[in-house]
Amino acid sequence: MVIEMAELPIAPITRLVRNAGADRVSEDASQALVKELERYGEKVARKAVSLAKHAGRKTVKEEDIREAIE
Repeated sequence: MVIEMAELPIAPITRLVRNAGADRVSEDASQALVKELERYGEKVARKAVSLAKHAGRKTVKEEDIREAIE
């Protein structure tokens, strides 16, 4: 059995859900949201890296992230 460590900490994600109006948040719900946010973040990051490389840069800039999200 392989245990994967999340890149994002659970506590701030739980706070996000509470700030969205939840009274209580299960550990499973927080972990599920972490997993989805990490997947989405990696997808955006890969596209941003591609955009930076296409522009001839090694540095990913804010504009790359914004463009990757659109």
